[in-house]
Amino acid sequence: MEKTLRQIHRFSSLAGKEKNHYNVSWNDFDERKEPIMNKKDILELKRRLKKDGCTFTKMRGCYVDSQKNIVLHMNETFLNLDEEEFYKYLEIAKKALSGTIGNNLLELSFLKEEAGSEAQKFFLGLRDSRLKSDGLLDVLYERIIKEYEYAGNYLILLFHDAYDVITKTTDNNKLDESEEVYEYILCAICPVELTKAGLGYHKDKNVIAPRIRDWVVSVPETGFLFPAFSDRSSDVNAMGYFVKDAKKAQPDFMREALGCEPKRTAAEEKKAFHAILKEVISAEVEDAKDIILDIQQDLSDMVDEHKNVFENEPVLLTSSSIREAMTDKGLSEDVIAKVEEICQEEFGDTPPLAENLIDNKALNARAAQKKAEVLALEVETLKQKLEEKETPAEILEKEIILQVSPEKLPVIKTEMINGKKCIVIPLEDDEHATINGSELEDAPF
Repeated sequence: MEKTLRQIHRFSSLAGKEKNHYNVSWNDFDERKEPIMNKKDILELKRRLKKDGCTFTKMRGCYVDSQKNIVLHMNETFLNLDEEEFYKYLEIAKKALSGTIGNNLLELSFLKEEAGSEAQKFFLGLRDSRLKSDGLLDVLYERIIKEYEYAGNYLILLFHDAYDVITKTTDNNKLDESEEVYEYILCAICPVELTKAGLGYHKDKNVIAPRIRDWVVSVPETGFLFPAFSDRSSDVNAMGYFVKDAKKAQPDFMREALGCEPKRTAAEEKKAFHAILKEVISAEVEDAKDIILDIQQDLSDMVDEHKNVFENEPVLLTSSSIREAMTDKGLSEDVIAKVEEICQEEFGDTPPLAENLIDNKALNARAAQKKAEVLALEVETLKQKLEEKETPAEILEKEIILQVSPEKLPVIKTEMINGKKCIVIPLEDDEHATINGSELEDAPF
């Protein structure tokens, strides 16, 4: 990587099986299957990205400056890279397959119109070329540069791989024979940033002086995997999409650069849903915060109850689930119907997973606050009960507490004197007694 990065530094100053997708009707279903692209499949790909398992054949790319000019092209046989360079590029590839499914990793379907069909053909051609077609690569670079929203310099990296998928038995044991060859391309778009200014030691001059600022390739902000890898098989109808910041998924980039239907991340769905609740409920209730938290709590309970019965079938935010969560909150029918209507418009035929919309942090904070309030009430109640009882001083006034040496215990006895029960402690001539701090002989009794 050192050689390639030096090139970047120098130029910086210049500036198989096909699976079909499905749609879920807003009103018809409250549950759906897990996303086709799952964590297990992604981990299987990532585990291969190491020195003795990686089979990347080709790495292509280009370095783009802040003016959207290509200032460097890359064309490397991956397995011929120096060891240090090899590992650094592997780390970048791994990062483009990192994060949470549904939030950082999305499964995108190609557009239903002709543009989607053309995009699918393009990426199939790019894959089948094994990144050896300069013409196709130039088209991809042009699309990315045009649509990718980033103000600074960045590096576009593309990896080609052919994974011989080993057959697994039902008990997850591996067999030697191959199930299929999963051939794919992986893209990572990495910011290239100038190191921070500071002081450093310059050995050649033996001085402390401002250090030389350099351009450094950061971890990917965005990337894609084509075809998608689902159920340990190639899905040419879908594409895996990576975004580091789940709040900035760049839907225009999905549509225009990749030819795919834009999809929100879980973070974006949560933000949109909360905005709907706040806007509609606030028109009827002055402080909507507690009601919104109550709605989320009901959704959370709904999800937990559903999982107890159907482990892998998440609850969708459908019209019925919204109504159920908003019932008994003191809201009018108009408000409930309005929230249903806006959610229908916002999410269409692909309602989000209910669990993606729950602000667990806020719910946990409220639960902790309620627990603290209950504890404070219990402490106050206990305090009042104690105050109602006799104080230790009052108890001590009615009690006689004696403290004697062990040798004296055998001679202590009780006697009736003048009709009252008394404790009799014989004293020798050399012995003395102290009662409440006063010598017995001097005490006024």
